[in-house]
Amino acid sequence: MATAETTAPETTGTKPAITINLSERAAQEVLRIVSEQKAAGVAEKLYLRMRVVGGGCSGFQHKLDLDPQVNEKLDEVLNIHGVDVVIDKRSMLYLDGVQVDFHDELNKRGFSISNPSAKSTCGCGSSFSM
Repeated sequence: MATAETTAPETTGTKPAITINLSERAAQEVLRIVSEQKAAGVAEKLYLRMRVVGGGCSGFQHKLDLDPQVNEKLDEVLNIHGVDVVIDKRSMLYLDGVQVDFHDELNKRGFSISNPSAKSTCGCGSSFSM
């Protein structure tokens, strides 16, 4: 897995580095999807947006989306395995050490996100608490 380090928003006058892990398998799948979207004329440039939103049984949910826009004041952009990953500064508070992978097995297909900062998850695994 590749590790990208960036800085989180200032909280105490220092900028602690955070780590985002995107597996090569996940990066290849994102690049494949982006290529399909570009061929369909959806957008010239697409970013993988990672964020944390309120919701679900436990309070928070991870979200992965393709986004054609970046807000330079609110977003950080990382390049991991050739994928431009965009994270808003508020979500960065919750994403330190997060691991994103892609599964293509008989009983599991899709992206998975593992967050070591989560204190608990709901029964179905789609939301977490901090």
